[in-house]
Order: sequence, then C-alpha cells, then structure tokens
Amino acid sequence: MGVVMHKVAITGTGLFTPSQVITNDELVEAFNAYADLWNAENAAAIEAGTVKAKPHSSSEFIVAASGIENRYVLDKEGPLDPARMFPRLAQRSDDEPGYMAEIGVDAAQKAISAAGRTAADVDLVICAASNMERAYPAVGVEIQQLLGAGGFAFDMNVACSSATFGIQTAADMIRAGSIRSAIVVNPEICSAHLEWRDRDCHFIFGDVATATYLERDEGLDRPHFKVLSTRCATQFSNNIRNNSGFLRRTHDAMDDRRDMQFMQNGRKVFKEVLPLVSQHIADHLSDTGVEASDLRRLWLHQANKSMNDYIGKKVLGRPPEPHEQPNVLQDYANTSSAGSIIAFTKYSDDFETGDKGLICSFGAGYSVGSVVVERG
Repeated sequence: MGVVMHKVAITGTGLFTPSQVITNDELVEAFNAYADLWNAENAAAIEAGTVKAKPHSSSEFIVAASGIENRYVLDKEGPLDPARMFPRLAQRSDDEPGYMAEIGVDAAQKAISAAGRTAADVDLVICAASNMERAYPAVGVEIQQLLGAGGFAFDMNVACSSATFGIQTAADMIRAGSIRSAIVVNPEICSAHLEWRDRDCHFIFGDVATATYLERDEGLDRPHFKVLSTRCATQFSNNIRNNSGFLRRTHDAMDDRRDMQFMQNGRKVFKEVLPLVSQHIADHLSDTGVEASDLRRLWLHQANKSMNDYIGKKVLGRPPEPHEQPNVLQDYANTSSAGSIIAFTKYSDDFETGDKGLICSFGAGYSVGSVVVERG
C-alpha cells in the first residue's frame, strides 16, 4: 500500500493587538529630543569632525520611506522617553507567564475558537517568531501549557518569514499523518529589539501576536481555506541582522552594543530581496498550476509599502488594486512574521468557495515563504 497523504486546511486565525499606540508625531518628537540631547553632549566631537551630529526625523520622512503612520506597542512610555528610548517591561518571576507566551496565548485562543475547536484538539504548538524571550525552555512549550493543549511544542526562528515557515512545517506533519492539527503562534515583541535611537530604523516595528490553526481537510463543515501548496527558500545574507545571543558575553569588546539590536542595510535589502521574492512566487504558482490571474488577493509581509507595491506588480503583471493587496502596516508598522497573517485575518472573510489567494512573508536570512490557499 502507498503512503496516504492528508489534505490540509486553515480553519482559524487569531490576532492580539496591544492597547497602546505610538503615532509618527509622538515618535518624532521623542527622537528629535533625544538627538538634541546627544548632539549637546557630543558638541566638541561634532565640532572637531570626529563624529557626525544626529539629524532630526520627521513624520513626512517616515511615511515616504515606509508607508507607516502608527504602531501598536506593549509599552509606549519607554520608547518616548528621550533619556531611555526602549520599552519598560516589568521583570516577571519564573512562575509568571512570559510576555511572549501571554500575548501568544491570546492570539492562539482566538484562532482555536474561530476554528470551532478546543485546546484539547491541538496536537502541535509552534512558536514561530523573529526573536525569543529566552533560549529555553521553549516559549512554544509554555504556550502549550497555558492553553492546556496536548501533543508537543517547539520554537522556530526564521525572522520575518517565521509564520509561513511554521505553516509549512505544521502542514507537512499533517500531510504525513504524524499529527491531525497544529497551531502556529507568532508573538512579536519587536519594540524590544528595535534600536529606537537610530533615525533610519526607529519607526519600523510594532508589537502584535497572531496565530493560525491548521488541521486535516476531512469532513469540515464550516468555511475554511484549503492549503494547496507551501514553499520556503533561504539565501544567507548579513544585510538584516541582530547579534544578541549567549556568546555575546564571551567577547572582550563589550562597549558598542548597537549590533545587539535590529540592523539592516536597507538599500541592499530592497535591491536583493524584491527579485528573490517575485521569482519565488512566480515559480511557486507555476509549479502549483495556479495562474497569477487566478489570485484574488495577495497577503504580503508588511515591511514597506514600496516593496509590496513592487512585488504585487511583478506577480500580477500590473499595479495591484488596493483590495487585491491590502496593507496593514500603516496602522501596525512592521510586525515581522505576524504581518502577512494580520492581513490574512483582516482581509479574507469576503472570499467565496473556489477563490484563491497567496500568503507570503520574507525577510532576514534572506528567507521567503509562501502559502497558496483556496476557499473551501
């Protein structure tokens, strides 16, 4: 007898959105005050030409560079304090839920409810995010316990592509028959690894958590999305990087800690990632037997409006209409792996049976993951 391969469906998604919002104007006011303080403290070096003065930021610059207008965060007081410029989150005891687990559980419970299931139905929990609160025990196992789920759990990190890589991993296990269902959770506390004191990136990230529930496509009696195909690819690059990690303390030079936060060479990323992603999507569609004209919607990674506009035009062969490629980054900013799932959660209810779409995320690695779905 041949191996039985099961079909897979997405039956629910969940979204946790923090209550605090930082507008561009608030962000710029705090950054410019910090820049003024730094310039005053380093006036002699600036005058001598040994260091450059920090330039001001502006709301107009942020919108033009990214399309971002606001961002949700777990704490806005810390990033808006010119003397601090990073979040202030109270340290929790080992007996308290971690921050990532707490927001991840909120999103996961919503996804499970949307699927019409309970935590007892979950066979696998994957915590897939761009940075982990700790090395071990796995945040995924903590989420599993807080949910009251069975099976097993683990963490995975593929930066901004973590959600789609997690979906492929879960889908492959369901296809193979080792599990019946899984939930992929993306708790992204990006505000904690963003360098708020860097004009070129201080506006990029926000906080959020998303979750996607997947199960066997067998006898489903409610609307769902058939997972027609998944595909992932990676190509090493240093152009997006974070050097924080346990080996950091083994290095003698500990003065400059800038590289422990988010760093990128934006120009190279734009030039190199866009053709990589566009070709990846084209090849994936071709091998799946789906024409670009068959796609009703693209749910793309929410990093930069110009990048998404470029990819949408390449994929469709024309500029996409707003409803064909919805953006959420103007409200949420870049939420790393969660961005495409936010877009999918907010803009998929209008699909009718047979409508097709594509979820795609991309980022550091470089990495790119895509999921072709069809409304069932």
